[in-house]
Amino acid sequence: MNKFWIILILAVVAIGGAWWFYGKRSSKAEPGTVLIENFRFNPEKLTIKKGETVEWKNRDVVSHTVTSSVFDSGKIALGGVFRYTFGEAGIYEYGCSIHPSMRGLIEVVKNEGKLVLNLVAGGLTAPLGIVSSKDGTGRLFIADQIGLVRILDDKGVLKETPFLDLRAKITKLDASYDERGLLGLAFHPGFKDNGRFFVLYTVPLKTGGPAGWDHTNRISEFKVDKTNPDRASISSERIVLEINHPQSNHNGGQLVFGKDGYLYISSGDGGGANDVGEGHASGGNGQSLDTLLGKILRIDIDASPYGVPRDNPFVGGGALSEIFAYGFRNPYRMSFDESGNLLVADVGQNRWEEIDIVEKGGNYGWNLKEGTHCFDPKNPNENPASCPKTGKQGEVLISPIMDYLNAQATGGIGHAVIGGLVYRGNLMPWLKGKYVFGDWSKQLNAGDGSLFIAEKNSVGIWQREEVFPDNKRIGAYVRGFGEDESGEIYLLTSDMAGPSAQTGKIFKIAALD
Repeated sequence: MNKFWIILILAVVAIGGAWWFYGKRSSKAEPGTVLIENFRFNPEKLTIKKGETVEWKNRDVVSHTVTSSVFDSGKIALGGVFRYTFGEAGIYEYGCSIHPSMRGLIEVVKNEGKLVLNLVAGGLTAPLGIVSSKDGTGRLFIADQIGLVRILDDKGVLKETPFLDLRAKITKLDASYDERGLLGLAFHPGFKDNGRFFVLYTVPLKTGGPAGWDHTNRISEFKVDKTNPDRASISSERIVLEINHPQSNHNGGQLVFGKDGYLYISSGDGGGANDVGEGHASGGNGQSLDTLLGKILRIDIDASPYGVPRDNPFVGGGALSEIFAYGFRNPYRMSFDESGNLLVADVGQNRWEEIDIVEKGGNYGWNLKEGTHCFDPKNPNENPASCPKTGKQGEVLISPIMDYLNAQATGGIGHAVIGGLVYRGNLMPWLKGKYVFGDWSKQLNAGDGSLFIAEKNSVGIWQREEVFPDNKRIGAYVRGFGEDESGEIYLLTSDMAGPSAQTGKIFKIAALD
């Protein structure tokens, strides 16, 4: 055997041994490490904190590069390592310049402060919202799902006597789990002078409602008792709008006033699953412009029973005139930021939870899409490779500003996104302008909610970071958020999945000293 063949055999043995050594090892990457193997980056997406270093290790027998707009490793041979320290938050896409099919992404997040949860009230059942009356009294009004509005006074005392008691009017609730009840509360911008406020709550299906449907969602106006500012006049109720609902779930239910003085209402798709079945239009209620279900509505409550703003997108025809935006599944919570952006958290089906910034007349995709992903009602556990990019009128489907995996999917975070608020207070300057929101729970049978902070980066992509107040997860079901007149944010929780017992609590989110 000549020298050439001996060298070739030795080289093959060496390469094969190297392949066996690198290839047979565990493919699980250490934290902060990306393995280059089998012509892919593992993991393909990695989330780290600002200032941390990522290490790429090549396990393939051929050379690769790690190349982006801000870093370039050059060729990395078998066993080679490339390291890069990320000094700025952002999303960094990269690939291999030699093998273009190889793609990866690094998400760099920052948390400049530590948070604590300061308990301010307990003994509630299922608190869903806390709202300031903005009348100079410092009072906060808590909407409890069971049908009560309670007052937290300016001294932090929870008044025993309810401000409003709707328990005799609402649908009978399932104590183990229910999405009905008192869901929304908003005070008229002129409340200090006129004493008007509005609630959204569920009542038994009204007379003449479709046979077999579950209930009616009612938006009503009430006024404060003229003799007692801490009590509402139950007899002052004026029904503004009622929407029949085929199933018990997906009610939406948030009420908020915009800077334009109009009332915005979030309405779910009718319930059930996949936006199909009894009470759901062909193609889904979210996409149908002939129903108020699956929409954000905008009305003028200074008319009787209400008016439609002249600049609503469908005043000229083509759809119900109350519709402001559409293509939603269960827009359970929403809020305005100081710039007037309407942020809507739309609870997903089996795979994706999403946050949207809502534009007038926009179509947000449900049930053609779930988050940024295609959706098939016949197979909700898989995302199809393709789907329509436009709605029935040729309008472009608007993507969310962020989405994340539902806990039913491998690697998922939680079961239902709970919309929050953009911070506008003064006690935590580092948090100003960032969106604080949560997730109901990662587990179904035990409260294990999450708290997140999100902000828009320089290229317009919103980044999400989970935060751990008091260095721990939220050991309860996250039910809602609210703010006081100065813009400080409150978190609402309970230990029970349904509206039962008295484990509901209100926490003020604060900075760790």
